[in-house]
Amino acid sequence: MSNPQAPRWNATRLPDLTGRTAVVTGANSGLGLATVEALARAGARVVLAVRDPRRGEAAARTVTGAHGTLEVRPLDLADLASIRRFAAEWQGDLDLLINNAGVMNLPESATKDGFEMQFGTNHLGHFALTNLLLPYITDRVVTVCSAAHKTPASTHIHFDNLNLTGEYSPIAAYGQSKLANLLFTLELQRRLTQAQSPVRAQASHPGWSSTNLQNNNATWALRAFGKTINRLFAQDADAGALPTLFAATQDLPGASYAGPDGRGEWRGSPTLVGRSARASDPEAARRLWNVSEELTGVTFPKRLLVTATDA
Repeated sequence: MSNPQAPRWNATRLPDLTGRTAVVTGANSGLGLATVEALARAGARVVLAVRDPRRGEAAARTVTGAHGTLEVRPLDLADLASIRRFAAEWQGDLDLLINNAGVMNLPESATKDGFEMQFGTNHLGHFALTNLLLPYITDRVVTVCSAAHKTPASTHIHFDNLNLTGEYSPIAAYGQSKLANLLFTLELQRRLTQAQSPVRAQASHPGWSSTNLQNNNATWALRAFGKTINRLFAQDADAGALPTLFAATQDLPGASYAGPDGRGEWRGSPTLVGRSARASDPEAARRLWNVSEELTGVTFPKRLLVTATDA
């Protein structure tokens, strides 16, 4: 619990990011755009990695007070070919990769490569993007997770049926993808540590924040529930982005998990929070990593594999 007498951490306490470069996925609205705004105001060069560049350009034009520069590039995390193109075109150092994009509680559907949409976008897309960009990353990878990884529907990764074929549930699929995000961060940090890399893998969650995600829920009941909770309890996107900004810029141990400090972690100032036992399981993390490499065809960078072995 935070000290009530201490100043509450907010975006005005970001360090000077002049000369640093950040990529933010899903940056054209909600938490992503709020993250872009804060980083740009702190002086960073920010690349908005978005599925629809026209919407990305429109979003960039809404950013005010930026001391850094903004750039929009196309990226569809539900398409491995798009991810490979984005990474192939990257040049120069990348200080911060913010894996923010996500889909939630969708009707059953598939990515262009045949993966269940939520697992494919939220986990496999970011898994592939991170590993392809890792040779350029100098500081942090922050992956936006969710307290939904603790729900009863999210108790494990369905390794024998990752697409949940024949047993699909929007809530279970979302929970699995968010559990995967935390296991990915855990195993990524293990590999980075073994490689003696200075890069840190961090995770964050926004609490309950009012964004467009709730409008895409699979059923009218879920959409109505989301709207009600948004109206009564949600914090805005600027507040929801704070745990991500905290994880991206504060001196925290690798594999840290940041979230709101309020009761139930629904809202509040960013602090380090706990994760479920399942999300802390190193064997599940390694197994998920190996499966993800097989599914995407993307592996941990060879130049880091000299010391980062599976031993």
